[in-house]
Amino acid sequence: MTLTTSLQKRFVIAIAMIALIGNGILSAKTPKKFTIEGRVLDENGDGVRKAEVELFFDGEPKLKKPVSTNKKGAFSLSWKKFKPGDYTIKATHEEDGTDELIITLTEDALEEKEWKKGKKDIGEMSLSTAAPETPLADQSQTIETMGVGSRSNAPMSAVKVPNLATAVPKTPAATGVPSKHFIVNELSFEIKRLSAEFKHLNQELNDLKALSKMWVNPLTMYSKEIILKNGSTVFGKIVYQDDKSLKVETLVGYLIVDRGQVVRIVDNVISEDRQEYIPEQIRDSYTPPPMPKLAQPKYTSTNNSGRNTPAKFSANCVLVGNIAEKKDTQGNVIFEGEIKNIGGRRADFVKVDFVFRKNWSGETKTLTTFAKGSYNTFESGIVSDASLLPGATGAFDLYVPQDFGTFIGYSYVIDWEEYQ
Repeated sequence: MTLTTSLQKRFVIAIAMIALIGNGILSAKTPKKFTIEGRVLDENGDGVRKAEVELFFDGEPKLKKPVSTNKKGAFSLSWKKFKPGDYTIKATHEEDGTDELIITLTEDALEEKEWKKGKKDIGEMSLSTAAPETPLADQSQTIETMGVGSRSNAPMSAVKVPNLATAVPKTPAATGVPSKHFIVNELSFEIKRLSAEFKHLNQELNDLKALSKMWVNPLTMYSKEIILKNGSTVFGKIVYQDDKSLKVETLVGYLIVDRGQVVRIVDNVISEDRQEYIPEQIRDSYTPPPMPKLAQPKYTSTNNSGRNTPAKFSANCVLVGNIAEKKDTQGNVIFEGEIKNIGGRRADFVKVDFVFRKNWSGETKTLTTFAKGSYNTFESGIVSDASLLPGATGAFDLYVPQDFGTFIGYSYVIDWEEYQ
């Protein structure tokens, strides 16, 4: 978290530096198109017709083909995708010679009006047929050769030493002071680098959260819950099975489980928890409907022996076999099973209470379903089909809707009432 906070502070500082340093630069928008106008003259000062003018930026031509001057020697160069910087203009004529001019096209070097319009008049360019001066290195070599290798009577004043001041380019980089555009580019690069580091750290943090969540709740990675006879539960993925054993992939490796030790296998479907919807009109006053109160049974016989029936003759409802679990096409989970009354009295309102474990924090939800038995009418007038006579069997099924949410396991309790 300390590294993430440091990157955020550096990111804000870089943006503030751009706002302070680039205030003058970014005040005017860089033109997308630029135009340069001028005239090409010969050595006598007359306009040169059909002279070819070329434009270069960083050594590369910016025009598809050279532009020719008109009768008066005037020309106009226009190009798109303009970038501020130093441009080289070269004029050439077969008879009158050549000339080159370096011009800086930046917001600082141009007037505000020129920068906004994207147009600059460079004035006149004078062509010359004279050969270019010999570079200083070549002249130094010539002087050394004349002084050592031969005896020349030529005076030293005949050797021309070029003016060093004109050979030094007058640019911000040469004077040791970086330009404002250079600073802005460097700050932009730093912002991009910090953004990439910030995204990388965010990704690593999300990966760590996913790993920790996987260890807290294995169902985020494995959906199979294998319940064994010894009461333990294995969460994993079944990679191989036959009639004798199962090979299960778990968080701690692969396990071989004897099929005879497996009670059942639950396929937990991971879905997003959804809050139960209650209409807004009754949201504040809504309460679940209460269970109906049944009247106490009235005995008409004077013999009290029936009321003192031993416990072994009371109703006793048990589960027959296992509870089957399946899923329909809409994603609803269905639990099915059978209940048998092995006692000596009738069991009324036979029900199964399912307690679902929602997560590893202990949150639970309870759903109830009634067995389908025989019909019985009580003295209060209530009719029920959830009664089981002694030795009778009744089926039950519980629909768990998809919006109920995920659960990691469940337990059940069989309950009933006795009114006879």
